[in-house]
Amino acid sequence: MGRAGVDRPDVKERVLDLLFLLGVLFKGLDGLVEVVGGVLLLFVPPAQVRGAAERATAGERAEDPHDLIANLIVHGAAHLNGRSVWFVAAYLLVHGVVKLAIVVALLIGSRRIYPWAIGALGLFLVFQVYELVVQPSVGVAVLTLLDAIIIWLTWREWRRDRELRSTWRATVAWVFRRPQSRQA
Repeated sequence: MGRAGVDRPDVKERVLDLLFLLGVLFKGLDGLVEVVGGVLLLFVPPAQVRGAAERATAGERAEDPHDLIANLIVHGAAHLNGRSVWFVAAYLLVHGVVKLAIVVALLIGSRRIYPWAIGALGLFLVFQVYELVVQPSVGVAVLTLLDAIIIWLTWREWRRDRELRSTWRATVAWVFRRPQSRQA
C-alpha cells in the first residue's frame, strides 16, 4: 500500500481536481451562452428582449415576486437601449469567445494556456470588482467569488504542471472507483 499523497492522492486533492473540472465545464457553457446572447442582442431589438424577459420570468415572478434571478433578468432587460445593447453585446461576445478559447485550449492539452487563462479571467475579475464598487449586486458578487475560485484552481493546476486530460482521467477514475477490500 502506498503512502498517502504519493501513490494515492488524498480526498482533498481529488475534490479540488473535480471542482477545477466542473469550473472549466461551467466556463465553457457560460462562454457559449454569452456568445449566443451577444449575437442575439445584435439582431433582436431591445423591445423584443424586454418582452421575452417578461414572458420568460412571468411564472416565477407570479410565484415569488422577489425571486432574485427573475428580477435581475427583467431589470437588466428593462435598461437596454440602443447604446447599451451594443456595449452589452460586445461585452458578452468578447467575454464568451475568450472563455471558449480558454476551454478549447485546455481540452486540446495546451499547458501554455494556463497563464493566459489566469490573466484573462483576472482582467474580467478586476472589471467585476469595479462593477461591485460602482453598482453592488448579489449576482456580480457571487460571480466574482466563483471566478476568483476558478482562477485559484487554474493556478493550482498550472503549478502542478498537468494537462486537463490527465486531471480528467484521474478524477473520473477516482469518482467511479470500485470499492477495494482492505488488506491487513
